[in-house]
Amino acid sequence: MARNYQSRKRILVTGGAGFLGSHLIDRLLERGDEVVCVDNLFTGAKRNIEHLHSNPRFEFMRHDVCFPLYVEVDEIYNLACPASPIHYQHDPVQTTKTSVIGAINMLGLAKRLKCKIFQASTSEVYGDPHVHPQTEDYWGNVNPIGIRSCYDEGKRCAETLFFDYHRQLGLEVKVARIFNTYGPRMHPADGRVVSNFIMQALRDEPITMYGDGSQTRSFCYRDDLVEGFLRLMDTAPDVAGPVNIGNPNEFTIRELAELVIGLTGSRSTLDYRPLPQDDPMQRQPNIAVARDKLGWEPKVQLREGLERTIEYFRDFVN
Repeated sequence: MARNYQSRKRILVTGGAGFLGSHLIDRLLERGDEVVCVDNLFTGAKRNIEHLHSNPRFEFMRHDVCFPLYVEVDEIYNLACPASPIHYQHDPVQTTKTSVIGAINMLGLAKRLKCKIFQASTSEVYGDPHVHPQTEDYWGNVNPIGIRSCYDEGKRCAETLFFDYHRQLGLEVKVARIFNTYGPRMHPADGRVVSNFIMQALRDEPITMYGDGSQTRSFCYRDDLVEGFLRLMDTAPDVAGPVNIGNPNEFTIRELAELVIGLTGSRSTLDYRPLPQDDPMQRQPNIAVARDKLGWEPKVQLREGLERTIEYFRDFVN
């Protein structure tokens, strides 16, 4: 239901020109809110938000969250951080700064404004898990000095900051742990498995398969994920999280590759490579908390979501 003028909110979305941020903004605008989109465009793209510039309730600010931001808003969604290994490993120091200093700056803003704030955390906080599927009370198995640590530990530290602000200062926080998400507006060269496989298949190139393909992931379509964000943000103040947001259906990477090849009609073959350092072997969310607290579970299954995503990526190869 669209909001009227009296119920309209002014909402800050950091990382708003990114894959998930831009879809979140679409939903917020559709329901009648005003949105301030902040992005430094390191991994975000202007094309993701160009359809919004004529909307009088949309405002874009090019800004790095590692520096303080002075705006007046009613709610904050903090999504700013490179999320794919190829991007967050490009400048690992900046990745850690974005997660940690960015969290400090956004939490400071929320403290000044006395508004609730959402943190887009990640299933990477579980590392290469010894518990399967992963529940929110599992502390994880993370290498603190590996090549993925800038992202994994940065996000873990951000969670620490959010819950310390919550306990010490009474700030209303909402923390979501995102599991593998895919859909239109993913960057075609972000190095993530869905975009990699689709782009290689559409070009009839060999599909890069790290390890033997038996490692598993659980893939959540972008619309389902954004719905989870909105429901978590609208929960009572005592629901701080963390809450796993992801699709619990588990697939091997080889199964994903074979499905992509079939849906694209590709002539691609599988090209096996060594498994990267600290790459988790299993990743599957337990979403019992999301079902209980948010009344949420994903609706779009992998085949349907891949078909939509493949259509989007066709424009990058034609």
